[in-house]
Amino acid sequence: MKKTVLWKILSLLLVTVIAGYYLFPTLTGRSSLPSLLPPLLPRAERLNLGLDLQGGMHLVLEVATEKAIENTVDRLIAELRRETEKDNIPIEQMTREGIDRIRIKLQAQEGLDGVRRILKNYSNLQQSGGTDPTELVLSLASGEGKRIQESAVQQSLETIRNRIDQFGVAEPHIVQEGERRIVVQLPGIKEPQRAINLIGKTALLEFKLVAEDANLDEAMAGKIRESDQLLYLRGTDEQQKMNKVPLVVQKLAVLTGDLLTSAQVQIDSQTNQPVVSIEFDREGTRLFGEATAANVGRRLAIVLDDTVYSAPVIREKIPGGKAQISGSFNMEEARDLAIILRAGALPAPVNIISNLTVGPSLGLDSIEKGVRAAILGGVLVIAFMAIYYKLSGVIANFALLLNLIWLLGALASLRATLTLPGIAGIILGIGMAVDSNVLILERIREELRLGKTVRSAIDGGYDKAFLTIIDSHVTTLITAFALFLFGTGPVKGFAVTLSLGVIFNLVTALTGTRVVYDWMTQRLNLKTLSI
Repeated sequence: MKKTVLWKILSLLLVTVIAGYYLFPTLTGRSSLPSLLPPLLPRAERLNLGLDLQGGMHLVLEVATEKAIENTVDRLIAELRRETEKDNIPIEQMTREGIDRIRIKLQAQEGLDGVRRILKNYSNLQQSGGTDPTELVLSLASGEGKRIQESAVQQSLETIRNRIDQFGVAEPHIVQEGERRIVVQLPGIKEPQRAINLIGKTALLEFKLVAEDANLDEAMAGKIRESDQLLYLRGTDEQQKMNKVPLVVQKLAVLTGDLLTSAQVQIDSQTNQPVVSIEFDREGTRLFGEATAANVGRRLAIVLDDTVYSAPVIREKIPGGKAQISGSFNMEEARDLAIILRAGALPAPVNIISNLTVGPSLGLDSIEKGVRAAILGGVLVIAFMAIYYKLSGVIANFALLLNLIWLLGALASLRATLTLPGIAGIILGIGMAVDSNVLILERIREELRLGKTVRSAIDGGYDKAFLTIIDSHVTTLITAFALFLFGTGPVKGFAVTLSLGVIFNLVTALTGTRVVYDWMTQRLNLKTLSI
């Protein structure tokens, strides 16, 4: 019996020490602590506070899903053009009409069978009209447009999440809202405009050949070939002011950024300026090598979101699959560009519908009110328990304190974010802990009134209260699980803290306080109990 009590005491102390280790940075203001026993315990860091407690940014973004359909159709046109050129099918014109239609105009009717043979490999396209024997009008297959839109929102969600993770925001909240909107909450963000630029940039990287034979003046006047487009080269003048130089490039990209495997910031040894070095995968390396080999002496424009960052002359074939993006960056711009290139391009532009920045004063006010409410409620409960139940009430208060330490330590160890609803969950959990201890103490008092010894009364009180406590806690856990499963961010935070509080309360109320009573009855040989 004595060994069992000793092991229980040591177990409670061990859990409390671990919880204290994770709480130490939060209580002392330190950002983190070295890992304690690295193979067993991860590094302890400060408890993260939610948007409502420390301020930050709340963004509502809307994905331009129609643009995703347009981009998909444009890629299909590029693929079809390559296929028809490979099969020597004479095409007079191949253009997109509206959002999801493709019109193909052949030079001769004889090429129609060849185009139809190619189209058999495109199950996402169907013929939707066209009476001219030299024309085909295609559209996306039934349901394909909706699938592209849904995929665009999901891909945008993951891309934004990857960018923010690399940006280094602790515990961001990123969820889909409705069919095409994304809610982004960034607690504690200190550079809101930089975050907006990072999130909202489409980051479509393309390598396009410069149309050297194009007439620049005519292009700027709107007279430009269908196969070309007018873009602007980003650069700086002699006074180091940013300027833009017009440049005509071919519409069809020889390579795109979806074949990238790496993007890192480096310092150019010649200019001593930050540049972004990129590296392609095996397919990208092959295509890049073929494109540079076939176009030696021409300029290759590096285009990001329709802005030309550089247009170097291809001196020789580049077989290694590596390139460099320069554009008069500062270090911060180069880092952000590397982040969005690593995270990948958005499948469609995103528009900011709502941009709410919560100031730190509001967060501080929320913290102070929440802390005051918790302290006031805690003091009143502790005072009531100590006055009404005397020494037994003090033991119950010990269980409440243990429960709170374990709960906050668990939140810190899980890298969870504490919000106002989370504080409400903690307070509700403390309330349930009080109920459990009151139930046990009242049962013990009943046993004492029946004339039982202190040892027998304690055992009887815990045994009779056990099933009632288990029943109430299990039903609360089921409710909390449902809230977590179907609720949004703040509701999930409430459910997590409530669940942890309930679980820890079962241990502290049924084991923690009983260990104290077991130790007292063994060491002090109690004849009466202060209750």
